[in-house]
Amino acid sequence: MEQIIVRKASIGDFETIQLIGKETFFETFAQSNTEADMKTYLEINFSDEKVKSELSSPDSLFYIALNGESSIGYLKVNVGKGQTELQDEASLEIERIYVKSSYHGKKVGQLLYEKALEIAQRQKKTYIWLGVWEENPKAIRFYEKNGFVAFDKHVFKLGEDEQTDVMMKKVL
Repeated sequence: MEQIIVRKASIGDFETIQLIGKETFFETFAQSNTEADMKTYLEINFSDEKVKSELSSPDSLFYIALNGESSIGYLKVNVGKGQTELQDEASLEIERIYVKSSYHGKKVGQLLYEKALEIAQRQKKTYIWLGVWEENPKAIRFYEKNGFVAFDKHVFKLGEDEQTDVMMKKVL
């Protein structure tokens, strides 16, 4: 395996972001959701318009993980009004760390997390926060290992199904 690098994404990367997003979301959550709910979620949240809009937002940053020429994951962070909930100027939200399943256990998620931490520190944020599905213990353990603690819960609607996300934060 070549050295994995992380680079900033641009609007020209929208198809890569879209493809990785659909693939990894499906890999992670399809078995726990109905086919109809998954289809609707993927069509809406990874449409051309939605992905291009997110990539164009001044309050969101994307970074792609590459193994050689292969795109294997990405990070999406939000600040200010781009945050999905808290919208605290002192915080940075990690909205997505998506890594292809064939690269799980190879520290790609850690590299992407470290990029988020670097951005938060560079922007002088006082904390990082995120929401993670309560039935994704692997992700919860990953964030706990990196110093995050649960502080609240919120509802995440996937199609017709209301699911609970654990909100976690790390004070910097």
